[in-house]
Amino acid sequence: MQAKNIVILNGSPRREGNTSALIAAFTQGAQEAGHQVKTFLLHQLHLQGCQGCFRGRSTDACPCVIQDDMNDIYPAVREAQVVVLASPLYYWNLSGQLLTALDRLFALEEGGQNLLRGHERGAVLLMAAEGSEFQIPKAYFELLLKRLKWRSLGMVCAGGVMDLGDIKGRPEIDAARALGRSL
Repeated sequence: MQAKNIVILNGSPRREGNTSALIAAFTQGAQEAGHQVKTFLLHQLHLQGCQGCFRGRSTDACPCVIQDDMNDIYPAVREAQVVVLASPLYYWNLSGQLLTALDRLFALEEGGQNLLRGHERGAVLLMAAEGSEFQIPKAYFELLLKRLKWRSLGMVCAGGVMDLGDIKGRPEIDAARALGRSL
């Protein structure tokens, strides 16, 4: 098995929350399998929303006309073989932090080369929520991967975990660790 570069986009503002526990277990499994993992805590970054200007240049080191902390994410995603979308369930969907970062990745498709679609990438979805209605983010994830021509490598969605630490001892932690190890 060849070592992979894995990028985790953490859309949770709770550094010690249930989504972060899923990420920690996934990361442990991936590192045990010899993969390199880089996590971006999106709530700590300065990320502006996409302006829909279509002036990005995928071949530039910083492809978007907006100059903010996405400039750290772009090169990591370019080099990644696996992109992990991690989020709590917010209003029946991915968090705004994660959706903003995903919108801004479009700059890797503008002008010059298309550096996002295809390229033999895989993706993972990790989510935690008080409820268990993951249909909308799962459908979004599947459609996004279809459009990007990425492979789905798996999903781990933990419902019924509202308070910090609720996920401790849950089977989803083991599933996230196993998923990371399986890549």
